[in-house]
Amino acid sequence: MNLDFDTDRWARVRDAYRRWWAGELGRPLINLTLRGRDPGRPEPRLPSHEFTSLYDLDVPAEAIVDRWLYDLECRRYVGDAFPQVWPNFGPGVIAALLGLPLHNGEGTVWFAPTRIPELTKIRFEFDSGNRWYRRLSELYQVAAERFEGLVHIGMTDLGGNLDVLSCFRPGEHLLLDLLDDPRRVEALTTEVHGMWWQYFEQFNRLIQAVHPGYTAWTPIYSEDPYYMLQCDFSYMIGPDMFEQFVKPELVATCSRLANPFYHLDGPGQLTHLDALLEIEALKGVQWVPGAGQPGVTRWPEIYRKIRAAGKRIQFFTNQDERGIDSLDILADQLGGAEGIIMIGEVANEDEPRVRDLLKRYDVDG
Repeated sequence: MNLDFDTDRWARVRDAYRRWWAGELGRPLINLTLRGRDPGRPEPRLPSHEFTSLYDLDVPAEAIVDRWLYDLECRRYVGDAFPQVWPNFGPGVIAALLGLPLHNGEGTVWFAPTRIPELTKIRFEFDSGNRWYRRLSELYQVAAERFEGLVHIGMTDLGGNLDVLSCFRPGEHLLLDLLDDPRRVEALTTEVHGMWWQYFEQFNRLIQAVHPGYTAWTPIYSEDPYYMLQCDFSYMIGPDMFEQFVKPELVATCSRLANPFYHLDGPGQLTHLDALLEIEALKGVQWVPGAGQPGVTRWPEIYRKIRAAGKRIQFFTNQDERGIDSLDILADQLGGAEGIIMIGEVANEDEPRVRDLLKRYDVDG
């Protein structure tokens, strides 16, 4: 491997994230990668895909992992950044693990039944023979062997429980189910919760064997169990239904994770922010304004509310036209940058600005 990273850097990264989670770091985490590094070897023939599901199942896992490694070798890791990959089979891939067809589209992946099943006939069972489960397991095993502990392998996007259930009952079906058969919906949500944890633990056994620690599709490193939770379906329901169908499962999951975050996606979910912030075990919120909305620096009242609740904040540099300067703006709006993590990828020519930023916040690397 020809990575711009080594075990000494990992020791510093682990220490920084450990202290950040504990509220002892005294500065933000700045996780930035620089594009354009010479990897020192020819580019693999296999193309790079955002969605791992785009590779045919007859493409060897070894070839996919080698492509991942090449892409990592083309980057430099500065500040609190570290090399990380995760197998992307679409948001809510548990739906495919539980038997739904997986559909690859133009820049997206979704899951849908060939026929919509009756709510009362839906059953969920762990299937170790499922082709997507076998594919994910193989990728984790091969990556763990190839990366030798230098690259962290993140959890696939398991999804939110109602999001998964809505794949089986798409469109208005699940919305009507909430009214027509709420007890059955609650029972199925409990079943999905059990499946979620079974897959989470199964995949983590493969990850932890070589590289202890946790990341997800959002690469926030944690030595203790972490995940970026979500329920995009909640965009379509009000506070009462959120309290009944969503919050209890989130509370249960947060109680089992040491460092849970929540992916708050779009203005339609802001009505649930107060309910989320009431979850004591929830450590942080990732606010995503969404397409066509103002960037993250235009929502100071949202971040002040999150900060006032004692939660941490994560955002990506591409979520605002100000890029890496968004951190300074948010810090000014909030009266400080402690408890924030900024993640992003920056072009090589912007390195002087990146170095100035790291110096301002007293960040090594």
